[in-house]
Amino acid sequence: MNVTADPTIHDAAHEGFAWVKQVLAERGHPHVPVWLDVPARTCQEAAQALGLPHTGQIAKSVIFRRKADGVAVLVVASGDKRVDEKKVAAHVGPIGRADADFVKTRTGFSIGGVSPVGHATPPVTLIDRELFRFEEVWAAAGHPHGVFRLRPSDLAHLTGGAPVADVVQHA
Repeated sequence: MNVTADPTIHDAAHEGFAWVKQVLAERGHPHVPVWLDVPARTCQEAAQALGLPHTGQIAKSVIFRRKADGVAVLVVASGDKRVDEKKVAAHVGPIGRADADFVKTRTGFSIGGVSPVGHATPPVTLIDRELFRFEEVWAAAGHPHGVFRLRPSDLAHLTGGAPVADVVQHA
């Protein structure tokens, strides 16, 4: 694993990383975020940097915009799966894609570092059930270099009780 031994050295320079670290601590999460020596803007890059055998072990955070009211919709899904927008819409109503400005404004994070926790404005959240294939997964920690370890079952607590649903495409 290519990580910096002391991730606290990045807190001052990277607000998103420091914020996610604080939120996780406040919610009693046992794993401190780590700082990767290389950026991990994609699930493949993150899995490689962490030495994981499967990109599915990356819990990606995908943001959509709900058409009715402009609320952010967060889908936390397995990195090897594609989110099915029709399935998401069946749970939350019609959705559209979110551009980089919308993502940054609503979450506080830039694309490539969106965490499932600590959003500037709480989103409507869905957790895909495919994550539960794995005992442990990794998620972005507010910056393309930041990640944290968790069990899929931790996501409901960390996201304020988000439901688990089937929201990805199946081959």
